[in-house]
Amino acid sequence: MPLCLHNTLSRKTEAFTPINPGRAGMYTCGPTVYHFAHIGNLRTYVFEDLLKRALLLEGLQVEHVMNITDVGHLTSDQDSGEDKMEQGAAREGKSVWEIAEHYTRAFQADLARLNILPPSIWCKATDHIPEQIALVERLFAKGFAYGAADGVYFDTARFPRYGALARKDVDGQIAGARVELAEGKRSPSDFALWKRSPQGSQRLMEWDSPWGKGFPGWHLECSAMSMKYLGEHFDIHCGGIDHIPVHHTNEIAQTEAATGQSPWVNVWMHGEFLVMDKGKMSKSSGEFLTLAVIESKGFKPLDYRYLLLSAHYRFQLSFSLESLEQAKTGRANLMEKLKDLAGVAPAPQAQVAALPLWQRFIGAVQDDLNAPRALACAWEAAKDRGLEPSLRAGLLAEMDCFLGLDLLKPAPAAEATALSAEESSLLEARAEARAAKDWALSDSLRLDAEARFGLLIKDTKQGQAWTRR
Repeated sequence: MPLCLHNTLSRKTEAFTPINPGRAGMYTCGPTVYHFAHIGNLRTYVFEDLLKRALLLEGLQVEHVMNITDVGHLTSDQDSGEDKMEQGAAREGKSVWEIAEHYTRAFQADLARLNILPPSIWCKATDHIPEQIALVERLFAKGFAYGAADGVYFDTARFPRYGALARKDVDGQIAGARVELAEGKRSPSDFALWKRSPQGSQRLMEWDSPWGKGFPGWHLECSAMSMKYLGEHFDIHCGGIDHIPVHHTNEIAQTEAATGQSPWVNVWMHGEFLVMDKGKMSKSSGEFLTLAVIESKGFKPLDYRYLLLSAHYRFQLSFSLESLEQAKTGRANLMEKLKDLAGVAPAPQAQVAALPLWQRFIGAVQDDLNAPRALACAWEAAKDRGLEPSLRAGLLAEMDCFLGLDLLKPAPAAEATALSAEESSLLEARAEARAAKDWALSDSLRLDAEARFGLLIKDTKQGQAWTRR
């Protein structure tokens, strides 16, 4: 059976055939680094990790590019409001560059704790301003861009396929619009390619351009950077379902208009929301759960990954601490059943591939990343004491290449009690930062301790407590 993936563009589950045999180009929309990623955001990155692992199981070399949005994402997700980076800087009294660095490192640490494979290429929007300006110039040359009072816009009327990804009724949307257009903007569906800084004011992040000092529109970065690293036609583009109606729709329009390549991307894939009692988790409410918060409540990151594996990525998943507790218990019970495999050398992959249970497992993976069925197969393997131990160990090791649960990872050894001088100095500096209520520096030092030394720090009533990863 071939690997079959659900393509949002066609609304069909299709056999995946890479453009270049043996290789797959994959672009995943990364975070806007003005705040911590919440666990709803992280669900999308786990889904994309499962996709990447499935491609690797197919024997493909995966060129995976992920962006870091550090400019241009406005609070409306469209063309109005404050830049989220400037919002974050104002909130914490830091520079936008400090905010971007801090939350980028925090995001990367979250990915590592969830066993999410890192991309081949990280790319920041602010490192690719020339590429974005060049893309706008291409659109002007082809008649798809025009100037307005506050910047440069894409003319959606010139692009007949606009809205195809989201199945948007653009004509109806325009007819029903009751919004005041910026001076010179032709249609409500037109979107910003470049936003000009207001006359007489200076933004925290702005660059010179042929259209005046300003900054790129949010959608521009992903088009420019994906084409730079993956070419003008590549295999897969991913994100959350909230990207479909605006961000990805606009990406397609500006890229296909500039290049004449259609489709620009063969397969579009989107992960569903994690929902709570009050609906979709959102940073705008000020109430959201981070990975660090659920760790402080006694859960491990892989407990959360286990919970995410219990639902298909295209279906909403209801989250509660009770469901996470059940996932924690389920993962603990699964690991308990594998204790007898400690020290057992796994059988070679060729032997594992002949097992019927492996065929069922890989069939689940190839059926649009059916993680719940794949996890059920892992449970069968864990309980099958009739299977020769090396084959059972080999089977679970191969399954874990997709699941990412550290199924056969040895239990942690007794933790070292001594700290090096450098580690002690870092912890002392963090204690001083907390005493001074410098929470941003405290968080930064906590991330340093984990990244450099593997120290996991928790704050208790008695002060800092640490363990080694």
